[in-house]
Amino acid sequence: MNDYMNGSALQGIRVLDLGQMVAAPFCTSIMADMGADVLKIEAPAGDISRNSMPKVDGISTYFVTFNRSKRGITLNLKSDKGKEVLKKLIKEADVLVENFRPGVMKRLGFDYESVSAVNPRIVYASISGYGQKGKYADRACFDPIAQAISGLESVTGPADGGPIRCGASIADIMAGQNALIGILAALRYREISGRGQYIDCSLVDACIVSLASMNQIYNSTGKIPTRRGNTFEATAPGNTYETKDGIISISAGQTREWPKFARCIGHPEWIEDERFVSVDRRVINRILLDSLIEEETRKYTTADLMDILLEYGLPAAPIYSIKDVTEDEHFAGERMMFVDVEHPELGRVKITGQGIKMSETNPYVRSCSPLLGQDNADVLNELGYTAEEIEDMKQNGVV
Repeated sequence: MNDYMNGSALQGIRVLDLGQMVAAPFCTSIMADMGADVLKIEAPAGDISRNSMPKVDGISTYFVTFNRSKRGITLNLKSDKGKEVLKKLIKEADVLVENFRPGVMKRLGFDYESVSAVNPRIVYASISGYGQKGKYADRACFDPIAQAISGLESVTGPADGGPIRCGASIADIMAGQNALIGILAALRYREISGRGQYIDCSLVDACIVSLASMNQIYNSTGKIPTRRGNTFEATAPGNTYETKDGIISISAGQTREWPKFARCIGHPEWIEDERFVSVDRRVINRILLDSLIEEETRKYTTADLMDILLEYGLPAAPIYSIKDVTEDEHFAGERMMFVDVEHPELGRVKITGQGIKMSETNPYVRSCSPLLGQDNADVLNELGYTAEEIEDMKQNGVV
């Protein structure tokens, strides 16, 4: 085992993942990478994300990404036998995570009250669109909807254009991370109190928190933040600028960075220019300043300009494509942000790695996602079911 694969912070923690699509599976995939025994529980038809693009030879690599490092079983929770099996699993579990619409788990008989009656120590996390209570709780919600109603889309896009959704499913990802934070805190509290608890996270809440700096502008001044393209509300300069051969992002609006930037771009006189002498003045005169800066950046190739900016220690970056990121040695090599897993049918599949680095118990991708029902026999055998009983469950659509 090398330094990258050096421990299991959550070894011994048993997690039941009843999630689908992204938010809950992403949350539990981090726990699985941290060494928890995560059991992916799917209906016999499978998680709907098994049909999500992209696919290779008809198999969803989207599913592979969000369900790595887990074991997997199928279970019909509408059947009495399926409910019996889940209750047995609950008795031995530390954590249950689900992201059904509010009310679904209650109708199945597995809401928090019912589950905690079986296992009072369980930590139960629900991830939904709007939360479990309130007038919006029953509304359908996916990531783009959360971005829209949270205000995130209202501040995303060009200043002279309409609202734009962030290209990635960040509401799902942030909600999954919030759930994980709650779960880890609840497990720590359980060590003290002996009691589990219920965690309620929503996609919209996650987006609202991500907008804390924007929210504060309105809360403090009454001014409604609007779309600003790639500029910042609080400082200037900070934008994307054309070069001879591409586009570069520069953030040099802070007090420490501004004088260095003015010198490196060849205009030290800007430092004392009344139009740009303070953050306030630079923000007011942002359009003029950006036009002057771009006159200079167009004189350089992106690579040459990056060399100059980095020499001055300034925050700057080329606009990478996804291909550029996956092939950059820092991210793909040093940071291990892209890893290969061995799929039993596809062979080697590259997926996004783990963004958390730890010195003693580093999380890492431990295995590929399970095939549908891959661990049915093993898990049911662990629960004490005989081979004949397992076969009977299979024939009757329980698994």
